[in-house]
Amino acid sequence: MISNQILQNTIDGLKSIARVELCVMDVDGKEVASTTDMGSSSKAAVEFAASPADSQEIQGYQYFKIFDEQQLEYVLVVNGTGEDVYTIGKMAAFQIQNLLVAYKERFDKDNFIKNLLLDNLLLVDIYSRSKKLHIQTDVPRVVMIVESGNGRDNNALELTRAHLGSNSKDFITAVDENNVIVVKELSDGEATKEIDKSARTLEAYLQKEGIKDIRIAYGTVIQEIKEVSRSYKEAKMALDVGKIFFDEREIIAYSELGIGRLIYQLPIPLCKMFIKEIFGGKSPDDFDEETLTTIYKFFENSLNVSETSRQLFIHRNTLVYRLDKLQKSTGLDLRVFEDAITFKIALMVVKYMKYMENADF
Repeated sequence: MISNQILQNTIDGLKSIARVELCVMDVDGKEVASTTDMGSSSKAAVEFAASPADSQEIQGYQYFKIFDEQQLEYVLVVNGTGEDVYTIGKMAAFQIQNLLVAYKERFDKDNFIKNLLLDNLLLVDIYSRSKKLHIQTDVPRVVMIVESGNGRDNNALELTRAHLGSNSKDFITAVDENNVIVVKELSDGEATKEIDKSARTLEAYLQKEGIKDIRIAYGTVIQEIKEVSRSYKEAKMALDVGKIFFDEREIIAYSELGIGRLIYQLPIPLCKMFIKEIFGGKSPDDFDEETLTTIYKFFENSLNVSETSRQLFIHRNTLVYRLDKLQKSTGLDLRVFEDAITFKIALMVVKYMKYMENADF
């Protein structure tokens, strides 16, 4: 339903153009929006609502009925009589009726998109409702999820709509209390680079408007509207996996998750079994900070001993000593590619387990 504030803004604008006082009442004669006090016309509005006439002049006021799909929704009261006032009243009633249609269609589209994202629609319903709502079914789209640091900020949804509102083909909605969801229509051949650019532009806009700690994740591009739910699920996974393995990144794509996508789908008992095999009764948390720093820097430099020792400001022999010490405690030599891969995956699995233990589901 259209809000009273929207109605108030509309009749304020009409008054500034036409220079006449206007009032919108419900069928019970209660004032919904008004440019001046017209309480004295309330009783007449109720009587007019019950009459068969669509418009009527009563005691110096013009009354007009406003319908929503054949059902009387509002009575518009215009202060004054005569042909000019009648014309202004008819135009104002027409404008408000069109607003009702537009906002109802937006509400229907929003419900449709929510059910589409949650996979709550049968295939036949997807295409029949798309046709009814004038939504194209065979254009490329991608789903983005926008999350702020303290859950969904009250203004994030409206700010996102304001930023992307110039493109009426995009849908901005929310299916829970935490995130804003954008179903973005793409031009043919729009590359991942362009999607990432759109996400960064949105992030910069929201930050400028005071929304903090923003993360944006997006799924893969889909070609049919029936696949929107798949892109949404991918975006959700990208958001979670990004928090675990790419916590330094604000923008993350499903296609960039790499091995993190596989680890995220492992059951926790299997992860625990794997870690026990690799580290015995130990955990990477048992390593001292110096050892952990050495390990991560060694991986960053693609197992290059010389470059790692240079960046750590230590002698090459000192680095070799640390790696030998680590090999004795774990049985894994990080200078051997196969052992390095095993160790790297083990660290990622531990990170995933810790995230799942602390997650608030």
